[in-house]
Amino acid sequence: MILPTDSLLKYDCPVLVSKNTERKSPRSRPLKVSPQQIVESGPVPPPPKPKSPSADASKQQTEEILNAILPPREWMEDSQLWVQAVSSAPCTRMDVIHLQEQLDRSLQARQARETGICPVRRELYSQCFDELIRQVTINCAERGLLLLQVRDEIRMTIAAYQTLYESSVAFGMRKALQAEHGMADMENKLKTSLLVIIFLL
Repeated sequence: MILPTDSLLKYDCPVLVSKNTERKSPRSRPLKVSPQQIVESGPVPPPPKPKSPSADASKQQTEEILNAILPPREWMEDSQLWVQAVSSAPCTRMDVIHLQEQLDRSLQARQARETGICPVRRELYSQCFDELIRQVTINCAERGLLLLQVRDEIRMTIAAYQTLYESSVAFGMRKALQAEHGMADMENKLKTSLLVIIFLL
């Protein structure tokens, strides 16, 4: 299995989504989800302790919010669809330290510029911010949604500046071309005037 590009955002294990073409009964579903599981040999572990319904509902709500603000990534491989959702595991202090180290390594490995406009640096910091949103959302969904609004506002501002920059560059190029054509016209007029003066003399 070929995984997509590595990201600073933490994901769960990929899940294979394959079409079920053999319909044995009218109630069969068109899609079948089969997560990858590693079968380990050894004694059978004891059954897990039952969780309270409120804890399960809270976890499910957190996963739904995470999937809404950070959609799962999908890719095709050998005519099979793979889906990978963001992780809903709580983070620790060591996870934050590891994220900082991973960000520094990625900036150095991809040779991101420290100053000026750099798409690589912007992409990595955007991934880091998404990971921070994921970590905060798990602990407090409301705070995570507020950070999501901040992220979207920043992206809108950057997009507006980018559009303004591109339009200003295009305007400058048009003015430069007009100036070149104007200089050529002026040179032609000067040559014509000189020829007329020489002819009159």
